[in-house]
Amino acid sequence: MRIGQGYDVHRLVEGRDLFLCGEKIEHDLGLLGHSDADVALHALCDALLGAAALGDIGKHFPDTDDKYKGISSMILLKHVYSLIKDKGYSLVNADVTIIAQKPKLLGYIPKMQANIAEALGVDRDSINVKATTTEKLGFEGRCEGISALAVVLID
Repeated sequence: MRIGQGYDVHRLVEGRDLFLCGEKIEHDLGLLGHSDADVALHALCDALLGAAALGDIGKHFPDTDDKYKGISSMILLKHVYSLIKDKGYSLVNADVTIIAQKPKLLGYIPKMQANIAEALGVDRDSINVKATTTEKLGFEGRCEGISALAVVLID
């Protein structure tokens, strides 16, 4: 068994859609990034890559490569998981935490979990997604950006 952890952060800006765990979230701001900037899936990708000692998301999908411009992070997650499986591992479970003052995410969480489970071909019981605020402290609390943490266990 191997454990991996991931962390990512993106700035909130006008004129972009907000995607978290593959789900489009209704909000007046979106995350800035080379891809769709799905901070939660980026953290999950890094956790998976870390668990298998395969580097990080920037190594596999550099922001200098135009083929990844605007790409769905669900596609990136599926590719990362194929690398994990190629090394002989499979996911035991994943736990993702999204840190955002706004928007409220509780109503989106079941669909987020389903999106990840479907992308990885695992049971929904293997995927946990939760959201928290920072009580208006820090860049997340000032609604300047959103961060995410992820922990995975692979076997």
